[in-house]
Amino acid sequence: MKKNKAKIGLILSGGGARAAYQVGVLKAISELLPRGAPNPFPLICGTSAGAINSAALAIYGARFSEAVGRLLRIWRNFHVHQVFRSDFTGIVKSGAHWMSAFFLGGLGTGNHVSLLDRKPLGALLKKYVPCERIAQSLDAGVLESLAITASSYGSGKSVIFYQTAKEIKPWYRARRYGKEEVITLQHLMASSAIPFMFSAIKIDNEYFGDGSMRQTAPVSPVLHMGADKVLVIGVTNSDIETKPGIDEPEYPSLAQIAGHILNSIFLDSLEADLERLQRINKTLGQIPSHQLEEHGTKLRPIDVLVVEPTEDLQLISSKYIKSLPWTIRLLLRGIGAFNKNGSSLISYLMFEKPYCRELISLGYADAMQRKNEFIEFLELE
Repeated sequence: MKKNKAKIGLILSGGGARAAYQVGVLKAISELLPRGAPNPFPLICGTSAGAINSAALAIYGARFSEAVGRLLRIWRNFHVHQVFRSDFTGIVKSGAHWMSAFFLGGLGTGNHVSLLDRKPLGALLKKYVPCERIAQSLDAGVLESLAITASSYGSGKSVIFYQTAKEIKPWYRARRYGKEEVITLQHLMASSAIPFMFSAIKIDNEYFGDGSMRQTAPVSPVLHMGADKVLVIGVTNSDIETKPGIDEPEYPSLAQIAGHILNSIFLDSLEADLERLQRINKTLGQIPSHQLEEHGTKLRPIDVLVVEPTEDLQLISSKYIKSLPWTIRLLLRGIGAFNKNGSSLISYLMFEKPYCRELISLGYADAMQRKNEFIEFLELE
């Protein structure tokens, strides 16, 4: 009798333009699968830019290679103006709005302040990521559940919005909870609304921002949905990120502070949660299974495969600064992003095809270097 395949969950973390790396890893996976194979991940969880990639996989789940191909066409040809306004008028308008709100106390109702105007991204997603088709994938059985995480500015909690084909009871934990809801464009925009950079998005009478904020347990949603295995595709690697030199320290620029905040938002919680999961797996491995059953323990070991960049994406982004529109370069220069320790911010906002294409190539190469691990993990023959 053939053993049933484990149910595999996919987690795509946040990171702005860095999410191009995820597409490269997904491209490698699509080539390892049989031709015309459906989505191999019945459970998909996405946060921030990873939420957008997750939704695309869910929508076109009948043919995984087609879903990845669509993502490739978008990410390989990205330009900043497709994500946020980069024209002179748009930048001046956003800047003036920001400054007037800061100095004149205009942070009141209806004054949605952000450094950049993200209306172009909304139009792009409406055209290429039709969320109403998620239900079709669920009905066809090529997807079991999709979860998108956003952070509520009102309650201060991390909210996991999930759309599912099976019965999953909402869960409530400290500072986070799961809520069943039909996933829409608004959820994707909310999950990817980087604080200060992009405006908050209103859903169900609450304003939400980037899902990586206050996300204390990024792996938890996919486990609540019933995953036996988890593939995590991250976009940061703390072991190789650029470290400050030993020279006389300079007072941090606004860009350096912003980059530090974004690194903390997109990196720290995922690393901590994976460490916690590995400790639980190790502990469970030392307890006989019959004892776990006797005591009614619901915890179970979870096989996890983590893929992260093997190169510093901050250094890669610094090579392509000239590809940014002059208006964005001027803005970033003004806040110190071109200084020695301020370039981390650029790696999150570099939605330009030379940078995205190198990240896709890196993701593909990193995955193919671990080809045998993927074949075993995905239980491919």
